[in-house]
Amino acid sequence: MNNIHRPRRLRNNQMIRDLSAEVCPDKTRLIMPHFVVEEKNVRQAIKPMPGIFRVCTDNLLKDLESDLKLGIDKVILFGIPAEKDEMAKGAYDEHGVIQKAIRRIKKELPDICVIADVCLCEYMSHGHCGIVENGKILNDPTLELLGKTAVSYAAAGADIVAPSDMMDHRVGFIREALDVNEFTDTIILSYAAKYASAFYDPFRDAAGSAPGFGDRKTYQMDYRNAMEAEKEVMIDIEEGADMVMVKPALAYMDIIRRVRKIVDVPLCTYNVSGEYAMVKASVNAGVADEKKIVTEIMTSLFRAGANMIISYHTRDIFQNNWF
Repeated sequence: MNNIHRPRRLRNNQMIRDLSAEVCPDKTRLIMPHFVVEEKNVRQAIKPMPGIFRVCTDNLLKDLESDLKLGIDKVILFGIPAEKDEMAKGAYDEHGVIQKAIRRIKKELPDICVIADVCLCEYMSHGHCGIVENGKILNDPTLELLGKTAVSYAAAGADIVAPSDMMDHRVGFIREALDVNEFTDTIILSYAAKYASAFYDPFRDAAGSAPGFGDRKTYQMDYRNAMEAEKEVMIDIEEGADMVMVKPALAYMDIIRRVRKIVDVPLCTYNVSGEYAMVKASVNAGVADEKKIVTEIMTSLFRAGANMIISYHTRDIFQNNWF
């Protein structure tokens, strides 16, 4: 019996396993999400997402300063305006909640990389990601609002704008709007393959962005489709996306892998609110070891091909030095 090949040799002990590991999770490639409100003196717990809060700008700055000392220097911001309307005016208002937050971050904590989520659902009175007419979400008229929003974030100092709306051709429109306004260095991270998913429900509670009627299946992707993700990603890259994203993450690692194989730009994935909530619930129920399960999840997403991960676990990972 010829036993020359023994894969178990490379599993003998932790040192050997570390030396032969194909993928190691990298916490410097994690991005922490934040929900920012206009009101003052706010720190409101988000019940489905333990450890995550809606915060006013003052408290946001306190959190960012504390996180920066841990090593967290990349964030993505979601705004929750005091007022909403049918044209999402708060999204592109020079004095909007996110614009003010970005300016303060760049003034007081300039070492933080700021990603501004470009979407309209939090600012629309009906909760959809585009202009609505006779019950239909209009694609092309919405592009102008998205372009104005992206430009306003860039003007405030955002390093990266991240369109998450899934309107067709919004990346090309935003790239042109940024360039015309001399923001040629502003990076576009496109939510290129964003699926209509039940995993978003805790986020919608956090951001107050649940649609007032219907659903988002006419513009977010059908989770039964995989080849369509490749099409969406390539269109966005052709239109000027510098980075692309697959969202959600855990149930879509096959999509992350497919996209990784066809693109030569940085690939992000969003470890979304429902995924985070499930982990926290299992830990609180005493059926999971949080460090082990979170480390395994992050490793699997990097292994699938992600270069960076947006995750609500980021602070826990840094605070506890899980990897």
